[in-house]
Amino acid sequence: MLSINRRGALGLIGAATGTLILPRMTFAQGKRPSVTIAVQKITNNNTLCVWNEQSNVGERVFFPNLWEGLILRDWMGNQGPVAGLATEWKRIDDKTLELKLRQGVKFHNGDELTADDVVFSFSKERVFGDTEPKGGKTIFEDDHKPTTAKELPASVPGIGRRLWPALAGVEAVDKYTVRFHNTTPDVTLEGRLYAYGSQIANRRAWDEAASFTEWARKPVTTGPYMVSEYKPDVSLTLVAFDEYWGGRPPLEEIRFVEVPEVASRVNGLLSGEYDFACDLPPDQIGTVQAASGFEVQGSTILNHRISVFNTQNPVLADPLVRRAMTHAIDRKAIVEALWGGQTVVPPGLQFDIFKTTDMFIDGWHAPEFNPELARDLLKQANYKGDAIPYRLLNNYYTNQTSNGQIMVEMWKQVGLNVEIQMKENWAQIHDPEGIKGVRDWSASANINDPVTPMVTQFGPNGEMQQKKDWTNAEMNELSVVLETSTDRAARKKAYVRMLEICEREDPAYQVLHQNAVFTGLKSSLKWKAAPAFAMDFRSNNWTM
Repeated sequence: MLSINRRGALGLIGAATGTLILPRMTFAQGKRPSVTIAVQKITNNNTLCVWNEQSNVGERVFFPNLWEGLILRDWMGNQGPVAGLATEWKRIDDKTLELKLRQGVKFHNGDELTADDVVFSFSKERVFGDTEPKGGKTIFEDDHKPTTAKELPASVPGIGRRLWPALAGVEAVDKYTVRFHNTTPDVTLEGRLYAYGSQIANRRAWDEAASFTEWARKPVTTGPYMVSEYKPDVSLTLVAFDEYWGGRPPLEEIRFVEVPEVASRVNGLLSGEYDFACDLPPDQIGTVQAASGFEVQGSTILNHRISVFNTQNPVLADPLVRRAMTHAIDRKAIVEALWGGQTVVPPGLQFDIFKTTDMFIDGWHAPEFNPELARDLLKQANYKGDAIPYRLLNNYYTNQTSNGQIMVEMWKQVGLNVEIQMKENWAQIHDPEGIKGVRDWSASANINDPVTPMVTQFGPNGEMQQKKDWTNAEMNELSVVLETSTDRAARKKAYVRMLEICEREDPAYQVLHQNAVFTGLKSSLKWKAAPAFAMDFRSNNWTM
């Protein structure tokens, strides 16, 4: 488990702001090395837009090498906030946050970062479309149909409002000062600024692009590396941006190559074709480490593997059946069998990082493995053995297929008839045609507050409700409390009730285990893995 200290906390209104500046390193101007990284997937939507591509695989290629925000996530440390494109910030009141921009920051096209780029990055044109700054209401894709090639994809406005439900807009106070104006109080504004999505884009590059897709496949950002070539479903090549504000990048080129099969990633690493092989299952760690000149780095991360339910399915509409499914799973057995004990079963949808803001619920735990209780619940539900479809991807997540097969057998032991339906991509997983049932997912703590992922994934505007998989009126009311209340006790009470609803009474999901990431690499490379999907190739994480 990661150890997060008090310095990682966001703090409430009036807390001192972070002003830590990343070290500015310099290197000799000689030839720099390049690396090739074998990944399971580069992006799911074939774009490099942080709002359109909200995924684990996106985190790996986006952060911290390409996209940057006003506040950065401490990827190599406690995952808390550090200064980024803003050097300092302060609360004006419980709805308003003011930030001072770092002066002299250059975009990849040579433009200087100014307040105008920040205003644009949180505008209706870039993110929110015609949505209004008000939480508690679900925004569906069908509400936003683009009519031109330059308009946002239909899903983006709703995704933007997941993270910023009540943001009214950003004001340019002067060239290097901005103010974020919320329509409601929000103790997590600072956290939302370093969460996935709140990164800054160049206004001119957007204006000059002929279409959203053209822009989104080569976005102009401020990161240490810039896009050289992107071949969807094949490769992504990033090259050094030598005017980076944080110092000359240590690598000439980073090339991500899509290699779906684990064996091919491992073989390519050991043959010298790749310098890194990502998402290794534990049973491959020994193979890599036994080879001379190679090692494996990894740890648990702030992400939990879960499975979620579709209540439009007439069988799963009964919460008793979903409850039975949660009690039929032996999570500890899965951790031992598939992960060799290298991860843990977490206490529900919680992360240790929540302890830094006193929002961790002590004594809570995942549903117990209790086959007899599961059978009794199915009897109460008058379940007759109807088939429940399980749409499953082939190892998008590490050990996903094996995990799915094991769960199907566990469900079978209590009388549940769950049938695996193998799918090729996420579009097929979410296809509204046909009958849905169970699917795999994961939930990340983007900040040290349960507003992510509890509200951003399962609240009124979370993906579960946007995809019409599940909804709960009380959950939606409590989401507004968590988003708008400045009373810590009231927020914590709301969070407890959310856990009761989503994991006990009307299950939206079941937590399986904390996720862990293992990366194989050449031992000669002076690089360290972050406790995250992200791979840091800045100068402070690479020794020449």
